Amino acid sequence: MKTKLRQAKIVEIIRNKEQATVEELAVILDISRETIRRDLSALDNSGKIHKIHGGATLPRNFGEGSFQQRMSDNTEAKARIAATASKLFSAGETLFVDTGSTTLHFAEKLSEVSGLTIVTNSTEIAGTFSSSALGNRTFLLGGEFSPDNRQTIGTMVAAQIRSFRAHHAVLTIGALDGRTGAMDYNIEEAQIACAMIEQSETVTVLVDSSKFNEIASFEVCSLAKIDRIVCDTAPPDTLKDALAAAEVQIILAS
Repeated sequence: MKTKLRQAKIVEIIRNKEQATVEELAVILDISRETIRRDLSALDNSGKIHKIHGGATLPRNFGEGSFQQRMSDNTEAKARIAATASKLFSAGETLFVDTGSTTLHFAEKLSEVSGLTIVTNSTEIAGTFSSSALGNRTFLLGGEFSPDNRQTIGTMVAAQIRSFRAHHAVLTIGALDGRTGAMDYNIEEAQIACAMIEQSETVTVLVDSSKFNEIASFEVCSLAKIDRIVCDTAPPDTLKDALAAAEVQIILAS
């Protein structure tokens, strides 16, 4: 296993478990403890994990505040959503992928698929996807850098999005209900998602059940603009009915 791919796997394991020992990582990846220790040192130096005695945890400075919390919330559900969603795309396709904890899990799984082109405003997603050795291409949208979520934001990002056409926009959201549709708590993230939708043929929303029938401050798009959602459990009946009326495909993570 090549170094970048191996280290990406280590980061994924630590995010899913929040903490892992050298012994656990060596067994899971079938790699020597010495190699694991070297990888942990390199990942600690780059800020992707925090090395502790005998293992590693999520980094102290991984995002800040809400994003750090989101990375440890509903981890199992997000991992299942990501694994299921990654099977929906194939070689030759171009995808917009926005910043989010679920889409970061998705990028980790998607890096195992060959021949894709990813356009993203997330430095974490760009770094994760570009670690693949499967002939994939990654475009990182430039603009004002936001260290909290390790993403680029602002009008420069939206302008660059308009220079691409994509087969798919893959988005994570803050809330989903039958009246408004997809929503976000951050106006700049909502604007970027809107721009990605405008330049895409289809829209796939990755959403865990904690977002169902919730309300966030800024509208991303109506249900009519969503082609499919990938979720961990079936939506409540009222939302399920609204999705059906809007002809949104519901895909349950396995």
